Amino acid sequence: MFMMTLALSLGAHGDEAATALQAAADSAAETVTEAAPLAYDAFMESAPAAMFTVNNLWILISAALVFIMHLGFASVESGLTQSKNTVNILFKNVFVVCMGLLTYALWGFNAMYPGEFNGFFALGGPIPNAMDAGDMAAKMTGAYANYTYWSDFIFQAMFAATAATIVSGAVAERIKLSSFMVAGTLLVLFIYPITGSWEWGGGWLNGVLSGGDESKEFIDFAGSSLVHAFGGFAALAAVLVLGPRKGKYGPEGSIRPILGHSMPLATIGVFMLFLGWFGFNGGSVLSADPAGVSLVFVTTGIAAAAGGMSSMLASWILSKKPDLSMVLNGILAGLVGITAGADSMGPWSAVLVGAIAGVIVVFSIIFFDRIKIDDPVGAISVHGICGIWGTLAVGIFGGGAFLSQLIGTLSVSAFAFLSSLTIFSLVKVTMGLRVSAEEEFGGLDVGEHGQEAYPDFSPTSR
Repeated sequence: MFMMTLALSLGAHGDEAATALQAAADSAAETVTEAAPLAYDAFMESAPAAMFTVNNLWILISAALVFIMHLGFASVESGLTQSKNTVNILFKNVFVVCMGLLTYALWGFNAMYPGEFNGFFALGGPIPNAMDAGDMAAKMTGAYANYTYWSDFIFQAMFAATAATIVSGAVAERIKLSSFMVAGTLLVLFIYPITGSWEWGGGWLNGVLSGGDESKEFIDFAGSSLVHAFGGFAALAAVLVLGPRKGKYGPEGSIRPILGHSMPLATIGVFMLFLGWFGFNGGSVLSADPAGVSLVFVTTGIAAAAGGMSSMLASWILSKKPDLSMVLNGILAGLVGITAGADSMGPWSAVLVGAIAGVIVVFSIIFFDRIKIDDPVGAISVHGICGIWGTLAVGIFGGGAFLSQLIGTLSVSAFAFLSSLTIFSLVKVTMGLRVSAEEEFGGLDVGEHGQEAYPDFSPTSR
């Protein structure tokens, strides 16, 4: 304002005034450019930097714990399926992690967190390759959040690949590798960021649904719906298009169990997932706040334990024998169930949520089997059905608005189902979806990869 007043007062000397103004502006710009690189250093020397560093470190540790979950998924899926398909399953899980990180960097992160947008869909784009001085000040300090931009990206990227991993388990032992790779990439690249933006990116579930009333806002703390129900219902659509494994169901509707080859491997996988879930939920506090993180650890662990116990009891009563696979899925069901409200419930509410999830998953797995929807690992029930339950539970035990929770979880689940149905149907028409009957019988390890997981072993039963 001062410079403008000065210029006007010069009257006939307008050209000289303009030159003076330009020189002053250039000088100011140079001063800002020189000062901006110091903004990050100055912040890191300030008092808030210590807590910022702790918060940022916790987000990175949490990202590493979520990464470990992919090893858990690979182990569970391998253990609960036949040995002749182990290499194929491990290959898919390796692909999903690599693809998920790259596609989220290329498009997904900015599509899921676009800033101001219409609330339903936003275009994505690649993360930056470098940051200028202004970006360093804005994205690498407390001006951005309790953590840096890079920590934000890597934590969220670890979540993104989970959607395709859930689908991988449900379609195991009969899907063509190339077809799965194409369909899984499209799901993670384009579809997952859309529903994520509806809530976590500030979209319609975060604002429009509540009409500005925060008490009616949809709540999904760490992704019972946005991650797990999304993956579960995407898996359901894929299984419907793909069909069951050969020999799973008899001509008169009888069910023939196709046993997994390694319960030790499946058990190890569940414990790896259990461990990783402390980062999945604990990191979603988005800070190292002692009260918040410790509560989430307790609710997460205790819900998983309750899910394991209730599924143990339910399956034992129904089958007359203690079923380890049901107990393992019960633990996972408890974890999925508590994920939406781990920060908003007390321990005993978490026990109820986990215990109910453990019972639900037993009946859900039996139900899908009876209607001839073949899910080798129970992914649809664990992630889809229990994801919905966990989201609704926030409206019962966690102070959320039940109607908003219902609308939100059904919207995410329906969009995931319809998108996946479209993608897998198109892939089926254009590329084919199933391996041949001969390849399925011989195993996808040899048919798709030309190598065996256990070349020195030979079957001694079945």
